Amino acid sequence: MKKNQIQSGDHVYVICRNPHAASVAMIQEAEVIENPEKNGDKALLLNDFCYEFAEDDAVFPTFEEAQLIYKQIYDED
Repeated sequence: MKKNQIQSGDHVYVICRNPHAASVAMIQEAEVIENPEKNGDKALLLNDFCYEFAEDDAVFPTFEEAQLIYKQIYDED
């Protein structure tokens, strides 16, 4: 999902890695907000933290789409 395809207030899903355990990742819901540090830009609000929304971030409109990619990356079946 491209940055220009979403609006402030949208809820999206991202795959997040645990910074303390590189092999641990999960799908989490984030809200798209106006970037408080860059007027007119978007950011992701996740776990009460604001993250700059980069154009190459993997952001998904539904949990199911995020889960499909998650399984492709992390499942070892």
